[in-house]
Amino acid sequence: MRRALAHLKNSDPVLAGIIARVGPVKPAFREPTFHALARAIVYQQLNGKAARTIFERFEAAAGGELTPQSVLALSPEQMRACGLSRQKLSYLRDLAEKTLGGEVVFERLPEMSDADVIAHLTRVKGIGVWSAQMFLMFALRRPNVMPTGDYGIRAAMKKAYRKRQLPKPKEMLRIARRWEPYCTLACYYLWRSLDVQV
Repeated sequence: MRRALAHLKNSDPVLAGIIARVGPVKPAFREPTFHALARAIVYQQLNGKAARTIFERFEAAAGGELTPQSVLALSPEQMRACGLSRQKLSYLRDLAEKTLGGEVVFERLPEMSDADVIAHLTRVKGIGVWSAQMFLMFALRRPNVMPTGDYGIRAAMKKAYRKRQLPKPKEMLRIARRWEPYCTLACYYLWRSLDVQV
């Protein structure tokens, strides 16, 4: 962490300013499991409090433990009663079926490259590149992930680098090149920079 911070501060004065303002960051890591990916699906496009309430209801309905078996044991009506949309319950059921069928193998993910993890997880309905990248960052703890589709990262870069509009992926990658191989840590600081009064 110390080496990564030193690299980021030395390679980018704008990011060095953000790091100084924000102070230490401690990401909330999760285990790279079925449970973590199911949680990511529930949380998609919802604010934290609403997502947490729905997720807690869903977990309770599944007997307190989310597994492929416990998800598939619930009827669509029971899942809807937790507050899940039809679309999300179809994603969760697809994840459970693909995990049970051996198409998605969580135990293999730590050995895979970032690109292979993304290809593996995006087989599941409702898991796009962004969701797979969040899994890489927060579950697999990969150090050099740059989620160019993340609105928060785009907004933070627009503000910090004084852009007139939200930067496009190409421009984001050009700025991020100097952060390598620690893009993930840079992203934590960018997200946090939006919470800090400047």
